[in-house]
Amino acid sequence: MKQRIITAIIALLIFIPFILYGNMPFTILIYIMAAIGLSEFMKMHQLNIVSFPALLAFALLFVMLAPLDSTIFSWFTKTEAIMLFTLILLAYTVLVKNEFTFDDAGFILISTLYVSMGFYFLLVTREAGLDYVFFILFIIWATDTGAYLFGRAFGKRKLWPQISPNKTIEGAIGGIIAACIVALVFHFIQPFPHSYIVILGATILASSFGQIGDLVESAYKRHYQVKDSGNLLPGHGGILDRFDSLLFVLPLLHFIGFIQ
Repeated sequence: MKQRIITAIIALLIFIPFILYGNMPFTILIYIMAAIGLSEFMKMHQLNIVSFPALLAFALLFVMLAPLDSTIFSWFTKTEAIMLFTLILLAYTVLVKNEFTFDDAGFILISTLYVSMGFYFLLVTREAGLDYVFFILFIIWATDTGAYLFGRAFGKRKLWPQISPNKTIEGAIGGIIAACIVALVFHFIQPFPHSYIVILGATILASSFGQIGDLVESAYKRHYQVKDSGNLLPGHGGILDRFDSLLFVLPLLHFIGFIQ
């Protein structure tokens, strides 16, 4: 626990100034974090990160992270980039005579889209305003804390024991309640152009999807039989371990129009 607290404090001392300053330093940090997250996926899948498919995946990752007004998109759209990437990967499976398989190609494609989507919307959210970034962070932190405390105090029924044996239904509900309380307080102090009903609805969705994101990460770690996605953050694991909820919540809040 001591190691987790120390790592969390150091990480926040590094991460928060980048969020506050924004601009190019924040963008560079997000590109680096996204690349580390994708490399964690590849290592779990035992794929060489300097192989052709991996390098191609990093190229697509950086394209997907680029802003829509980037000059690169005067040549092709993001959709076209995904299609081209897919065709090249499939052709590569034939060229290497299935040493790199169809399953490997599917893994690379989904992993790249998953990581790029979440971190892209983190960049977009920062452009929308600091209040949105901190609102989402507080919701996720409140969900995690509430789920832990409620689970410890009242947890009896397992939420999904095959994937995460320690999580309980009571804890999940407690996490949502805690997130709603924090969201209402945040909205009172720093109002958004939304009603309290909209704030509550968005928070319930965000808290729920954040917990689903956490379960997704638990599922793939269990599939690959690893404890953590990486070891960059002692006591916490890797980038994917710490940003699993955020990668789900950020796109959701943009899709429903809460962040514009």
